[in-house]
Amino acid sequence: MKIAVIGSTMMDIVSYTDTMPQAGETRRVSGFHIASGGKGANQAIAAAKLGADVVMMTAVGDDMFGEQSLKNFRKNHIDTSLVKTAEGTSNGIATIIVEASGQNRILINPGANEKLCPADIEAAGEALAECGLFVLQLEVPLETVYAAIRFAKAHGIKVLLNPAPASRELSLEMACQCDFFVPNETELSILVDKPVDTVEQVREAAKSLVERGLTNVIVTMGSRGSLLVTAEETQLVPSLKVDAVDSTGAGDAFIGCFVDTYARTGDVLGSMQRASKYAALSVTRKGTQDSYADTEEFAAFLDA
Repeated sequence: MKIAVIGSTMMDIVSYTDTMPQAGETRRVSGFHIASGGKGANQAIAAAKLGADVVMMTAVGDDMFGEQSLKNFRKNHIDTSLVKTAEGTSNGIATIIVEASGQNRILINPGANEKLCPADIEAAGEALAECGLFVLQLEVPLETVYAAIRFAKAHGIKVLLNPAPASRELSLEMACQCDFFVPNETELSILVDKPVDTVEQVREAAKSLVERGLTNVIVTMGSRGSLLVTAEETQLVPSLKVDAVDSTGAGDAFIGCFVDTYARTGDVLGSMQRASKYAALSVTRKGTQDSYADTEEFAAFLDA
């Protein structure tokens, strides 16, 4: 099954610090690096590193970061035929601060990502129709996300929507057309305006979405694991206990591994279990895409 990831591309500018600075405070960082990122690109890279057949549909800037993003896709064997270069526009940028606990804070300048439009979906129709699964996020315009969902439903293509960053403007009617809805617990809380302090509260919040028409809600909860909620069942998949170094991009690692496994097996729970282990491995390494293991590295981790 070919996977189309339709979404964002960023360049991550990452600083590491022992403690997050307070308002007005200047702190010296303990580490710094620049790397390719963006939720769409992250999920595409994770899936491709595990062997998935991925085509990336995104918009990059006509600057050095856009060129670097294209090279990164090709290096990871991703089909770039649907990548658009937005003239006169900078590439998307994410400024990330990671503290010693592994927690992070992120600021985003969308840049070229705002140039990915519904007309691009229509123009790529022949290529997109060859795919069996669309993977979407919310770092590109909502109308583009909706156009992709409509196209998928018209062509019998399954859709996974990662509602990140969370937006109350997201149409529930459109979300209900997706086969998988995959927020983290914070995004879930924002979308349904309910507390998610316990796993039971997460379940109740996710159940409220199922009652409103969503089919498969998968909530990623970091060290608490992931939770599948459908009309028929609730399944908790525990996370592996690891020494976390950097949690940036762990949710994208989960989704990338999930879609790779699901595309090959069609097994939802088994895909979640494998994805949970892949995400756990990613948080033991610094960086986002740099932390994603390839097939051999992941196999070694599972065998250890």
